[in-house]
Amino acid sequence: MKFRRTLIGSLVLLVLIVGISVFAQVNRPYHNGSVWSIAFIRMKPGMETAYMNYLAGQWKANQEALKKEGLILSYKVIGAEGHSPADWNLMLMTEYKDLATMEANEDKGDALAQKMIGNDEKQMQGYKDRSEIREVMGDRLAREIVLEPKGR
Repeated sequence: MKFRRTLIGSLVLLVLIVGISVFAQVNRPYHNGSVWSIAFIRMKPGMETAYMNYLAGQWKANQEALKKEGLILSYKVIGAEGHSPADWNLMLMTEYKDLATMEANEDKGDALAQKMIGNDEKQMQGYKDRSEIREVMGDRLAREIVLEPKGR
């Protein structure tokens, strides 16, 4: 009888602890926002205008087409001073609703690039041409953290 009471008491306590921890997780003061694909670029010395012409032309046109099709939410170009000759000085940022949407729309994005820019061979030639005026230092996926509780 004593063993049974102890067992029931332990189970009740366990249920309360699990219930409290689940409740605490639900009331976070933040929630996940959109996902950003960020490319870190170093424009080569003297080639800033040439690269900015590309961004304002073909890159922007492609981003606008992606936005119009609903494949991305927005895009940004952010300039920064490099602190060394090997440091990036430009960020190209593309915003997606979430990671699942970004991955689900990859084929649509590729098809749109074929339409806007050209076939794979033409796209590769563009990468080669741009490598003379800029260097891709790296890229990252980042998630925006919204500092408000998630709406229910």
